[in-house]
Amino acid sequence: MRKRLLLVLLPVAVLVAAWVGPRLLDWEAQRDRVAAIASARLGRHVTLEGPLSLTLLPQPMVEAASVRVGEAEGAEIGISARALHLRLGLLPLLLGRFEPRDLVLVGADIRLPWPPDSIGAVRPPPWLTGFDARIENSRVAVGGAVLEGVAARLAAPGPLDAIRTEGSFTWRGAPVRFEAVIGRPGFDGVATLDIVMAAQGATATARGVLVAEGGFDGRIEASGADLSALTAAPAGPFRATGRLGITAEIAAADDLALDLGGVTGRGAATFRFAPAPSLDIALALARLDLDAWITALRGAQQPPLPVGLDLSAEVAAFRGQTLRRLRGGVLRENGRLTLSGLSAVLPGEAQVEGEGAIAGPRLELAVRFAGPSLRTTIAAFGAPVDRFDPARLRAFEGQARLELDQAQLGVQDLAAVIDGARASGAGVLRFGARPALGLGLSFDRLDLDGLAPPPAAWAEALRTAPGFDANLRLSAETLSWAGLAAERAAVDAVVEGGRLGLRRLSGRIGGADVTLAGSVALGATPRFADIGLEVAAPSVNGLAAVLAPVLPVPEGLQPLPLRLRVTGGGPADALALAGEGELGELRAEGQSTTNLTQGRASGSLTLRHPGAPRLALLLGAPEPPAWLGEGSFSLIATLSGGVAGVSAESLELVAGGLRARGQLALALDGVRPRLTGRLAAERLPLPGLPLRGAEPLALGLLGKVDAELALTAAELASPDLPPLTEAAATLRLDAGRLALDEVRAGLGGGVLEGRIALDGAAAPPVLEGSLGLAGATLSGPLFGLPFDIASGRVEAQARFTAAGHAPTAMLATLAGEGRFAVADGVLVGVALGGASAAAALEDAAAAEAGVRAALEGGATALERLEGGWRAAGGVVSLEEVRIAGEGGVSGAVEGSVDLPRGALDLRFLVRPGPAEAPPIALRVTGPAETPRRQPEVAPWARWRAER
Repeated sequence: MRKRLLLVLLPVAVLVAAWVGPRLLDWEAQRDRVAAIASARLGRHVTLEGPLSLTLLPQPMVEAASVRVGEAEGAEIGISARALHLRLGLLPLLLGRFEPRDLVLVGADIRLPWPPDSIGAVRPPPWLTGFDARIENSRVAVGGAVLEGVAARLAAPGPLDAIRTEGSFTWRGAPVRFEAVIGRPGFDGVATLDIVMAAQGATATARGVLVAEGGFDGRIEASGADLSALTAAPAGPFRATGRLGITAEIAAADDLALDLGGVTGRGAATFRFAPAPSLDIALALARLDLDAWITALRGAQQPPLPVGLDLSAEVAAFRGQTLRRLRGGVLRENGRLTLSGLSAVLPGEAQVEGEGAIAGPRLELAVRFAGPSLRTTIAAFGAPVDRFDPARLRAFEGQARLELDQAQLGVQDLAAVIDGARASGAGVLRFGARPALGLGLSFDRLDLDGLAPPPAAWAEALRTAPGFDANLRLSAETLSWAGLAAERAAVDAVVEGGRLGLRRLSGRIGGADVTLAGSVALGATPRFADIGLEVAAPSVNGLAAVLAPVLPVPEGLQPLPLRLRVTGGGPADALALAGEGELGELRAEGQSTTNLTQGRASGSLTLRHPGAPRLALLLGAPEPPAWLGEGSFSLIATLSGGVAGVSAESLELVAGGLRARGQLALALDGVRPRLTGRLAAERLPLPGLPLRGAEPLALGLLGKVDAELALTAAELASPDLPPLTEAAATLRLDAGRLALDEVRAGLGGGVLEGRIALDGAAAPPVLEGSLGLAGATLSGPLFGLPFDIASGRVEAQARFTAAGHAPTAMLATLAGEGRFAVADGVLVGVALGGASAAAALEDAAAAEAGVRAALEGGATALERLEGGWRAAGGVVSLEEVRIAGEGGVSGAVEGSVDLPRGALDLRFLVRPGPAEAPPIALRVTGPAETPRRQPEVAPWARWRAER
């Protein structure tokens, strides 16, 4: 029974002795002893500054607080710890002896200077033998690098054994495990070194030797499942092998064979210890995902030391496009990225180079660019270039400075040459829910052909308010568009809140200064405000050349000064405009209301000039139009129309003696413009007919327009025609064929009717017509010639044709026929009645003298003169023209009139009594104005003598 009790109490007694016995010792008295044991274990002097305590279970352990290892503060290697744990053997402790089993530094703060005086300091010191120590929850500072949460074990079993250390630490929030084995130096002074590190699925192994003269030489191999977990790089597996060399100043891994996510390449890495820690990396890859690298670099944490990356790739992918020969350097330092030596070949063989820096969210980059086709290059990045002419946006080169941050993109110091035109300026694009663009550009010449959208696209743009604001200032020394050339062109415009404001658009066009200003509220129904257009020129010479294809300006108007001003505003479907202008003495005023959506307008126009004849000269008349008469010119019209045509609902025209009014309409939707309407004149003066003109008639204009006009005139006056009253006709013009149909006019109390047509499309042009005159009474000479009809009642019918380009040619080809009759009239130029009376005298000599005197002049009173005529080749031949005069006078007229030459070949005959007597004749030849008289009285005188 006692034996059993002893077996039970003995363990209890031992526990009580183990618990109570050590507590009976004075541990403060053991401070020096514990410090000596720790110094022997660590190989360096240990100072215990805090209290000592003992822990018996689960194993005996002495704990010392506030421990410092090494020399005084400021020593080369500084070690301090929150606590030192010294594990002791239990049985020796019970016997009063200290036999350390393990030493642990807890919460150590270790400062290791770097670089050391010599890389040989890394080699194990001779005293490091029989060493086994651990650190827990510690902090190690190596130069500027700080390792947190360090837990490690260092073991050096003997003087010939390798020193092994292993453990873990936290680097930038990520756990890292490591293991290092340092061999003892041999007779040649060379010691081996193997290091293995593992972090976030990646492993790095370095194997080599510590050479006697100092330094490490070996090879390194690294691999992992995700490179982005370790450094600023795209995600993906990686592998690298190469040579590694370390000296006191530098650690370099070169000739690296790389495999980054299946992309092979070469690389190198250099870590400089002095004068300040820095890391340089060079990568040369076969291909590169540039978007992924940019994202990685921009989102990476700030490295604790400067890191330089020299990156190159033969092929790189950027925003869905392929870049070639990509080169560039990136230096990350103090929160700043410095970019240098950037270069690449973009799509379209464009070359771009740049250098700059990124500080926080701000990028500054100086770029240079050049290429054979800007169109191809920007199209590759999604620019909508299909709307431009394929021949435009070709060769380009230039340089600029870019500034990019979270709020805006700025372009400064832009200098470029595009399609041979030089451009310079700056711009800024502010980001946000509503982007804002500010742009200022200057061009030496700007050709908008093939670049500016057509008018339909402009109209559509006004209906859609853009989702951005803009402030634009553009200028060009010369500007060309659609055949229009301008000098010193400038645009100052703003787009803000759905409103387009044109502060000023100016330029010099054909010597005229043109300015335009105004604003428009964009939307489904645009609304214009404060529109102002001004045109001023000392003369219209240059402007006339510009307008010639659309609106020819007569030469007489071209030297005159011009002033024009147009103002207005309103919605697009009811835009009100008012204008006034002066061209020399010609003044214009007008108002209009325009529906831009339907392309229609209506309004009024007034033109005034103080002298109609002078205006006619300015418009191209070869000489003052005396036929027009003196007086002013004015045109007042109420107009309306659109793209399909223009109409004048009310038109009043005054020009010298001309007074007319009416309605006109010009249709533009056919093969040719078509003019229709009616004109009524109070007095219609017409120029004389150039019957002898040798200049070709300008009939080409007849083929430019078609027409159908109803014309009336209360009075029609022409130098070559007798006065006509109540004249009316229908003018028809179709494909160059002009016709006056339904001609009717009052002449001397009678009526003139008929039709005249001119076929200007024929070759040569053909003139034809038929006229009839009935009941007309002459009140004066008909032709104004020495031989003429001075009075009488006239009836006539005529049909004629002629062909030729000039009036003389038409006269030379005149052909036709007709009849005429004059009753109760007077024939001037010859006194046929006097000749007949003289022939009846008894005295033969007196009779002959009287006949000759009557044939030298005078007049013949006619009861009736009638007959016919026929023309051929411009020669009018009289047919059976008979004269019945007062007092029973009987006679005739024979011969012809040569119209082209204006020559007469006529015989006036009178038959004296008795019936068998031969006629007495007067032959008239030569020019119609000065004819030669040849009396033919010999046959009659001979007959009289024979009687």
